[in-house]
Amino acid sequence: MIISASRRTDIPAFYSKWFINRIRAGFCDVVNPFNRKQTSRISLLPQDVDAIVFWTRNALPLMQHLDELDRRGYSYYFLYTVTPYDKDLDGKNPPLQKRIDGFIKLADKIGKEKVRWRYDPIVIGSKHHFQYHEERFFYLTERLCNSTESVIISFVDYYKKIMHHMAATDEKFEQELGELPFFADFVQNLAGIARSKNLQIFSCAETRDLQNYGVLPGKCIDDELIRKLFGKMVSQRKDPNQRKECGCVVSKDIGAYNTCLYNCRYCYAGTGYDVAKKYFSQHEPDAPALGFVS
Repeated sequence: MIISASRRTDIPAFYSKWFINRIRAGFCDVVNPFNRKQTSRISLLPQDVDAIVFWTRNALPLMQHLDELDRRGYSYYFLYTVTPYDKDLDGKNPPLQKRIDGFIKLADKIGKEKVRWRYDPIVIGSKHHFQYHEERFFYLTERLCNSTESVIISFVDYYKKIMHHMAATDEKFEQELGELPFFADFVQNLAGIARSKNLQIFSCAETRDLQNYGVLPGKCIDDELIRKLFGKMVSQRKDPNQRKECGCVVSKDIGAYNTCLYNCRYCYAGTGYDVAKKYFSQHEPDAPALGFVS
């Protein structure tokens, strides 16, 4: 079994104490986000967990517990998001340099092969245009290339609530990217920048086929990477709970929606900062589940 920690929230950044308490207990509970009366118990015993995949923008709070995970025999890798946006889009993210430093510090501790960089999502608009992204992708690649072996890109999906959050900015955003002039050149340029620093570049759940531009479809929950890193054979079955375009294999996500405090305007996993803040203030690190706010 693969544990995803988590698509729904940033467990390393905000709930690392809860996570290590659940590791020590050997289980956690997960509330069904579509039926709050339904709860599943997930084993976190080392013999039941093939690998843990952490999703984060700040791994520093969890790093103090990694030695314990190692002693207990867990295998894990990180999907680490570093994007260049200011607070107009990235809400309450740490300053960019702090995020870069944290990424490098983690890679120095566990090895760059276990840290995958996510430049995700890519938002295209009147301010965040192609040139903006090329310049900042180059800047970040220069600084992160010695601390990872790959980068994952994707373009923002404009769900209804995301469109509502984005409308609060003064920027005009482009939704039909494939119809924009120079879109192909843009993707090819990102791929070229990555390859110039010996980074593999993959896409994440893209409806557009980017292979002709040098970007292969990727898997964030990746059976091949788990086999390569840890010598473990896990299920190759696509996760049926993810989008059709998603290449991830099956996993158990132990997070909860509406619990992340970053307040990114393009996030699909929350309805707003106030809800997340309310939950965080009520959160109990010893609770079996992250839970919900009514």
